[in-house]
Amino acid sequence: MKRFTLVAATAVMVAALATPAQAVPTAAEAAAQTEYMVLFKEGTAAADAQKAIEAAGGSMVKVNAQVGLATVSSANPGFASALQGAAAVEGVARNRVIGTAPDDAKASPARKAGPHAKNRAVEREGRGGPGAPRGRNVKDEPLADFQWDLKQIRANEAHKFEQGDKGVLVGVLDTGVDGSHPDIAPNFDRRLSRNFTVDVPADANGDVIDGPCEEDPDGSCTDPNDVDEDGHGTHVASSIAAPINKLGIAGVAPKVTIVNLRAGQDSGYFFLQPTVDALTYAGDIGVDVVNMSYYIDPWLFNCADNPADSPEEQAQQRLYIAATQRAIDYAHARGVTLVGAAGNQAIDYTKTNTDATSPDYATFPGQAIRTRTIPPSCVSLPNEAEHVIAVSSTGISKRKSYYSSYGNGYVDVASPGGDVYDTPGNTRDITKATLSAYPKALAVANGEIDANGNPTVDYVVKDCKGAVCAYYQYLQGTSMASPRAAGVAALIVSRYGERDRARGGLTMNPDTVEAILKGTATKTACPNPPDFTYTRILPSGSTVTATHTCEGGPSGNGFYGKGIVDALRAVGR
Repeated sequence: MKRFTLVAATAVMVAALATPAQAVPTAAEAAAQTEYMVLFKEGTAAADAQKAIEAAGGSMVKVNAQVGLATVSSANPGFASALQGAAAVEGVARNRVIGTAPDDAKASPARKAGPHAKNRAVEREGRGGPGAPRGRNVKDEPLADFQWDLKQIRANEAHKFEQGDKGVLVGVLDTGVDGSHPDIAPNFDRRLSRNFTVDVPADANGDVIDGPCEEDPDGSCTDPNDVDEDGHGTHVASSIAAPINKLGIAGVAPKVTIVNLRAGQDSGYFFLQPTVDALTYAGDIGVDVVNMSYYIDPWLFNCADNPADSPEEQAQQRLYIAATQRAIDYAHARGVTLVGAAGNQAIDYTKTNTDATSPDYATFPGQAIRTRTIPPSCVSLPNEAEHVIAVSSTGISKRKSYYSSYGNGYVDVASPGGDVYDTPGNTRDITKATLSAYPKALAVANGEIDANGNPTVDYVVKDCKGAVCAYYQYLQGTSMASPRAAGVAALIVSRYGERDRARGGLTMNPDTVEAILKGTATKTACPNPPDFTYTRILPSGSTVTATHTCEGGPSGNGFYGKGIVDALRAVGR
C-alpha cells in the first residue's frame, strides 16, 4: 500500500465530538474530573452513544468511530453506574484522574528509569559489560560485523534479492521515532506519521508517570510526530528499515518506508485509546505491516472475571479485550499484517502464572500493584489478540533468550532479540544484544556522550560518514525480536505484493504474509531435554538459574513457534 492524502473519514477518527458550549472549569472542578473509556455496542452511531454519555453526566473528549471507543470526562462519581445498561453502550471503565500533578513536582520523569520496570531492566541489562565496538569496519554497512541478528535470519543474503519497496509502509506503534536520525531519515515519512497520545505527568495516586510537561525537551506533553523522547521506538524503527547508506547499520528491509504511529508515552506506558486510534489509522492510510513491541497498560494480563479483581477492574479488562480486538480486526481487514512482541516475563503464557506487576497505573486513588493468579484464559494485549503474530526472542546461539516468554500455541515465530548471557561461561556480553539507532538528544540528556560527541558508555556506539554522525545503542528483548520479524514481513509484501489501485504502492493479504513468514521459517526443535536450564553469572559474581520447559515438536513448539524467521527463504526463491 502507498501513502495518500488523508480522507475526511480518517480525520474524524480521533476528533473530539462537538459538545454544547460550557464554561471553563475552575481548578477544583478540573481536579474532580475523571476520565472513562466507553465502548459502544457494535453498530451504534456515535451520536446515539453521545446522548447516553451526556445523560449520565459525561462529555466526549475523543472518539474512534470505526471501533466505537470514546474517551469521556465526567465529574459525576456515579457516571459508570449511570451508564451501565444503556442501550448504546457495551462497557464503561475508569481511565484516569484528570489534572493530577506529581507528588514531587521536581521528581525526575519516569522515562529516565523506564516504564514497565521488569521489561526495561531486561532490555538494558547488558550495559556495563565488555566494551562495545567503537571503530568502523567497512563491510556492506560500517557496523555490519556487529549485526549478528541479520546474519541469523539471513537478511544480509536476502538483500541480494529484495531490499524492500518504498511503497510498502511499516507502522511503528511505539514511543515515537526520531525522524531526523541520519540512519532513519531517508526512509521516514513525516507527512503520514502521527502522535496519538499525550504524556501524563502522574497517575491517580500522584505517582510520577512522565513527569512535569515543562521538563520535556519541547516543554510540552504533546510531542511532534518525528520525535522520540524515550529511544525505544527509534531502536525498533531502525531495526526494520535503516537504509544501506554507508552509515551505521542496515535494517532487515532497508528500502521500505517507516511511519511513526506514536501510541506510547515518554515513560513507555501504552494506553488503550492511542493503541486503537493508531491501529485504525494504519488501516485507513494503507499501512502494510505494523510492529507492536509493548503491552497495553495498566494490566499485563486482562481477565474477564478474575476473582482477584474488583467488579470495576473486571469491567475495565473486558472493555480492553473487546476494544483491542475490534481495532485489530479493523486493521487486519484493511490489509495490515500485525506483529507483536511475546513478552519479557520468562513465563509460559499457556500455563497458570502469577502477575505481580499490575495494575502498573492507578486509575483511581488507592489502587496499587498487587499479586494475582493468572489463568491461561487471561490475555496480554495486543500480542494475544487474534491476527497478531507473536514473536519470541533468540540469542546469538539461536537458543530462546533467557527472558523471553513462550508457550506452545502462543508463540508463532522466533526472531533475534539478543541475550547478553548467551556466551561462553554464561557471563554477560553487551555485544550479544542488538544494535540499532539511538536519538542523539537522549544520549546528550543522559550524559552518554561527551562535549566532543564521543560515547562515554559501552552500550552507545557512534559512526560517522563525513561530517554526519549517528548514534546507536545495544538493547535486548522481545521488543527487539518483533521488529526483525516485521522487517521480514515487509520484505514479503515488497516481493510478492500486488499494486494497490485504490491507494498506490503495494498490498498483500495479511493471512498470506503470515503463511509465508511461518512457512519459510527455519524449523527449530525444542532443546533436548526439553527442560532447559538457563545459568547467568551476574557482574556481582552471583549465579541465577531458571528452567523453562519447551513443549511441541520441530514444526511447532513453545520456544520457536513455527521456527526462526528466515528472510532469504522468504524472498529468495
